[in-house]
Amino acid sequence: MTDSEQGQGAFNAATGRTLESDHGKPRYLNYQRELIRAHCGRTVLEVGAGLGEFADGFTGFERYVVTDVDPEAVRQMKARFADREEIEVQQFDIDGQTTLEEPVESLVAINVLEHIEDDVEALRCLAASVTPGGDIILFVPGYQQLYGEFDRKVGHYRRYTPATVRAAAEKAGLTVEVARPVNFLGAFAWWAAVRKGGAGAPNRKLVAIYDRFVVPVTRAIEKVVKVPFGQSVLCVARKPR
Repeated sequence: MTDSEQGQGAFNAATGRTLESDHGKPRYLNYQRELIRAHCGRTVLEVGAGLGEFADGFTGFERYVVTDVDPEAVRQMKARFADREEIEVQQFDIDGQTTLEEPVESLVAINVLEHIEDDVEALRCLAASVTPGGDIILFVPGYQQLYGEFDRKVGHYRRYTPATVRAAAEKAGLTVEVARPVNFLGAFAWWAAVRKGGAGAPNRKLVAIYDRFVVPVTRAIEKVVKVPFGQSVLCVARKPR
């Protein structure tokens, strides 16, 4: 039960930032990093990074650019990463079609795309900051059946399936390498608490329990089993050479 979206749009409001924070979910963050690292090159751009929770434990790159649309988030990340020479902190607005002057090999967007109405155009804009042959790695909330009050509160236009995120990426001119559900057990907890139960936000105590006891089990299962659905969807799309 750790749908901790770091969305581009959500961080325009302090309430959205609080609801979507990844603080207190170390095992889930490590699982996300493990899934995403396998597809990253030497240089990385992370969009919608919020306060930098994901980037804080994501190391070993030549260049890592962390960005957010919110100037206050950018200010806090500059302080947070002041001692990491490989990290650049910038303000970045997908809707404003911001692009990097020096493209990167990989772009990471963790629960950003669902906050943008025209997701296909957003992907085209993101691809402009990636070198030819580079990867755009998307981590998005899964399955519209799980859409509930929390999604509405933080400004989600949609949740995705592997098929719908693949379709968006292909319409944007990208080649999809991976599109699969993740966090299988989390989908059940999320449905019970947020969709069926009508909760407007995850219960922090339950999230901490889930992170400690269930995430390791989920991680172990998904290493050996192809799960049929999940709380989130991982998509890796390649920019043409």
